[in-house]
Amino acid sequence: MEAAAALGGSGLPGALIVLILLVLVLLLAAALHRSAPRETLVAPQDGPRANGHARPEEPRKAKPAARARREKQRQHSFAHRLLVAALKGHSSPVTCLDFSSNGKYLASCSEDRTVRLWSTRDLAGREHRCLRANVGLDHAELVRLSPDSRAFIVWLANAETIRVYKMTKKDDGSFTFTATSGDFPKKHKAPVINIGIAETGKFIMTASSDTTILIWSPKGEVLASINTNQMNNAYATVSPCGRFVASCGFTPDVKVWEVCFGKNGDFREVTRAFELKGHTAGVQSFSFSNDSRRMATVSKDGTWKFWDTDVEYKKQQDPYLLLTGQCAVLEPCRVALSPDSRTVAVAGGTDIVVYNTRRGEEEERFLGVHSHRIADLAFDTTGRYLVSCGDRAICVFHNTAGHRAVVEEMEAMLKKTGNKATRERLEQQISSARKALAAIYGKKH
Repeated sequence: MEAAAALGGSGLPGALIVLILLVLVLLLAAALHRSAPRETLVAPQDGPRANGHARPEEPRKAKPAARARREKQRQHSFAHRLLVAALKGHSSPVTCLDFSSNGKYLASCSEDRTVRLWSTRDLAGREHRCLRANVGLDHAELVRLSPDSRAFIVWLANAETIRVYKMTKKDDGSFTFTATSGDFPKKHKAPVINIGIAETGKFIMTASSDTTILIWSPKGEVLASINTNQMNNAYATVSPCGRFVASCGFTPDVKVWEVCFGKNGDFREVTRAFELKGHTAGVQSFSFSNDSRRMATVSKDGTWKFWDTDVEYKKQQDPYLLLTGQCAVLEPCRVALSPDSRTVAVAGGTDIVVYNTRRGEEEERFLGVHSHRIADLAFDTTGRYLVSCGDRAICVFHNTAGHRAVVEEMEAMLKKTGNKATRERLEQQISSARKALAAIYGKKH
């Protein structure tokens, strides 16, 4: 009885202890219940990652699609009142551009393993037709059209050699591209920076980043090897007239050679023609006018220069420096001289600035044209358009600076002439240039 009374006297604390124990048991059970699903989720994720089961592949499959959507959203967009068109067709960055001699085609090559030929007649239209040539098991880094526009050559990135493609028109009007049997032999020991075909069709040039320029026959035989002695080559090309090859690099000059052939068409020799001297740092790029009588250069010293190269170099006459301009772009890397030499375009990074060569004044500025560094820059054969590449799109611009230069030059000549026929011709050229400007700007200019 005493014991019972004792328990009865302390009954309330005993009940509390039992209640506390019961709560603890319930909390522990709840905790185990919550933790159980997490354990079953973690184990299947870790296990299949290691042993390659199908289940974890589901989120991996979703990643490329999500990444593609994000990339599509981030696709570079550029707009300007002088932008004629953005040619879209390549699925990877475009690395090189080239206009055909007859002005009918623009060739482009890309890391997407294709070469495309665009009709220049459609540049200002809504639809941009192109022909596609596939480069098997490789991709072209450089492309050049043949003088007759019936073939083109490419520099293959992986094979590191020249491949020739012939263009054949079929009965239904479509075209086929066929690689000729046998690529050129591999001769360069350093990466190739440019290739070219002489307008005469007599030779092909390849230049590498060391100091080597090779002159090839169209059949792939090495005719001559040139050591530029410029520490390294930054750029090299064949002149539009097909007589010269030139290079620039670490040294502050441009060296020009003449590739000589005999009367019977056989290769004779390569001789030094002339040099362009005047920059204070390495020359990054240069460009010829269509008749090769003028040249433009751009240098690490932050200037571009305009030269008269119509000289008697065989009598040791040096080219004349006509103009020096300051580059408005940082780290200028490319320069393009219009066919008539009235305008020059300089590219640096993703920007392009256009100048007149009469006074060296800035005419147009295009900023953020491409999402990546501009890879190539060129005027078409008529001088009406300027094209550039630096991502998957090819940007085509009106050359308004060229039209204004024609008006200014013809008006100056008009004041000096009294000949009726000459005046009529000049007035017609002025009228045509003004109409072109009015059509571009949509108003009288």
